Amino acid sequence: MTAPHDLPRIDPDALPAPVDVSDNSEALARVAAVVDAGPYDATWDSLRQYEPPRWYQDAKFGIFLHWGVYSVPAFRNEWYARDMYREGTPEFEHHVATYGPQSEFGYKDFIPSFTMEHFDPQAWAALFRRAGAQFVVPVAEHHDGFAMYDTDRSRWSAARMGPERDVLGDLLQAADDAFMVRGASSHRAEHWFFMNGGARFDSDVLDPRFIDFYGPAQREETAPHERHLEDWLLRTTEVIDKYRPQVLWFDWWIEQPAFEPWLRTLAAYYYNRAAQWGREVVINYKWNAFAEGSAVYDIERGAMGGTPPFVWQNDTSVSKTAWCWIEGHDHKTARDLVAELVDVVAKNGVLLLNVGPKPDGTIDASEQHLLEEIGRWLVVNGQAVYGTRPWLVPGEGPTRVQAGSFVDGAAPAYTPADVRFTRRVDATGEYVYAVLLAHPEDGTARIRSFGSSADLLGRPIRSVEVLGVDGDVSWEQTPDALEVVVPAPTTAHSGPVVKLRLQAEEVPERTDHLHG
Repeated sequence: MTAPHDLPRIDPDALPAPVDVSDNSEALARVAAVVDAGPYDATWDSLRQYEPPRWYQDAKFGIFLHWGVYSVPAFRNEWYARDMYREGTPEFEHHVATYGPQSEFGYKDFIPSFTMEHFDPQAWAALFRRAGAQFVVPVAEHHDGFAMYDTDRSRWSAARMGPERDVLGDLLQAADDAFMVRGASSHRAEHWFFMNGGARFDSDVLDPRFIDFYGPAQREETAPHERHLEDWLLRTTEVIDKYRPQVLWFDWWIEQPAFEPWLRTLAAYYYNRAAQWGREVVINYKWNAFAEGSAVYDIERGAMGGTPPFVWQNDTSVSKTAWCWIEGHDHKTARDLVAELVDVVAKNGVLLLNVGPKPDGTIDASEQHLLEEIGRWLVVNGQAVYGTRPWLVPGEGPTRVQAGSFVDGAAPAYTPADVRFTRRVDATGEYVYAVLLAHPEDGTARIRSFGSSADLLGRPIRSVEVLGVDGDVSWEQTPDALEVVVPAPTTAHSGPVVKLRLQAEEVPERTDHLHG
C-alpha cells in the first residue's frame, strides 16, 4: 500500500453526474399511498398497536457493522469526517500533517482508497453464523453521507464510487443465504450538520462541485428544514423497498422535534410495507424519538438496572472506544462480551454487537477471534440464551452493574456469586437457568435465589444439570441456596450454567363436561 500522503484523490471531472432530487412530489405521493392503505396510520395511537415479533425476542443476539469511508483514515473513530474539519481537534491536526490542507485533500478524497478488494460477504456471514448471531445490521449510511448501498438519490455511494458494488445488498443476500435475518441502520439524520466545521475555513466543503456530498453542513443549533426531512424520509423508504430489512436502526438525532411527524409517517410506511411482505419487523430508536410501545427502545453501550416489561436492545461494540476499524483498538475480552450478553438477556433485552471491518474488506483477526469465542460459548450454553424470557429476578450477587447509556467502558469484576437468570417454558416443561459469571474456586456453585427459604421457584425441583457436563451432578437445596458441584470449568468466558427443571404444576381436573 502507498504511504498515506500518496493516496489517490477524487478526480472531479471523472465523477458521475449529480442526481437531481429537487422534485420529490411523486415519491412522497407513493409514500402517502402506502400509509393510507393501512393497517397502520401515521398517529402514535395507531403505531402503539405494534408488537415486537417473536423471532426478535427469541433471537437475543445480532451483529452490527460500521464500515465506510471513515475506515480508510482509521484514526480515533468513525467521526473522522466531522472532526477533521473542526480546528483544534486531534483529527484536524492529524489530517493536515498526514494528508495536507483540507482544501487540497478532503474527506471525499479517501473514497478511491475504499477498495474492499478482499470483501467476501459469504465468508462474513459464515463468521457471524459461527458467532451465534441471528440477525445482521450493516450501516446503510453513516453521518458522513456516503451510501453503502445502490441509491437513486445520490451519486456518492459505494455502488458508483470506490469499490463500485452494492455492499449492503451483497451482505444482506449472504445473510439470507446463511438463514440470518437482514437489517440496516440509518444515520442520515445527523448529516444535516455533520460537515459544518468545513464551512468555517478554506476547505473542500465550500466547493460547489461537492455540495451534494458535504451538504447541508448547517449549524447543529438549527432544526432541519423540509428539504432535508423529505430526503431523509425518501432515502429511508428507498432502503426499505430495495432491501426489505427486518430491523431498521436509527441513531439519536431523529429525536429532534422537527422529525416527529416524519417519524410517524416513516413508521407507518415501514409497518405497512412489512404487512404487505408478510414479514415482522423492528424499529430501534434511542431516547424519546418514538412513543413508548410504537417501536423497540435501544440503549447505546448501555444496561438496564432491572427488568422492564418490554423487550429492548443494547447496541455496543467489541471495542471500548471506536465503532469503526482503527489502529490500536482497546478491545473488550470475550468474557466481558459474554457477561454483557447474559446481563442483557436476563433483563429482557437483545444485544447488537458491532465489529468494524478494514477498508480492504477484511475483518481484523482479533475481532474475528472474539466472535468465534462467543460462538463457542453459545454452542454449549445457548439454550440459556436463545428463546428464553426473564425470570422473576434478573440476577443476584455483590457486583453492581451501572445502568444507563455509555457505561460499558470498564467491565465489572464479576465473582462466582454474581448470577444471571433466564426462563424457558416449552412442551417438555418449565426450566430456569442460572449463569454464574465466574467459576467457583471450590467447584461448588451456590445460587441463593434457588434456596428453599427464598421461595422464588414456587415448585419443587425435578432435576438439576450443568450445561456442558455429561451425566448427573451432585446437588443439594438448602434454605440458603442451591448448591451444585461442578466437576471442572465447563466453558471458557463464564462460570457454569445451571439448568433446573421444575415439577409440573398440578392442573385441577375439569368436571364441567360431566354435567349437562
